[in-house]
Amino acid sequence: MSGDKIKTLDVTILDREFRVACPEDERAELLEAVAFLDKKMREIRDAGKIASVERIAIMAALNISHELLTTRIGSGFDMGEFKRRIGSMQASIEAALAEQDELF
Repeated sequence: MSGDKIKTLDVTILDREFRVACPEDERAELLEAVAFLDKKMREIRDAGKIASVERIAIMAALNISHELLTTRIGSGFDMGEFKRRIGSMQASIEAALAEQDELF
């Protein structure tokens, strides 16, 4: 994460709301990632073969990972930057899930 101020952002993925912490300078990228993930999850749900949101999320993660690895093979890929971004997203997701657990 950069030195910018961290703000919370409410996002919706597959009709579920999450509050995510995000540096101000990464807000646009986070929103783009949310839209991309939401689209992938909706495609999987709309195919009708998987009903569980958890399973839909896992399948979306596998599909996105496959796309990423396929892209990486074809071009120079900055693994350090990738790891940093994934770490940032993982921390944001864990924080959002922890907040959601407190609601129930």
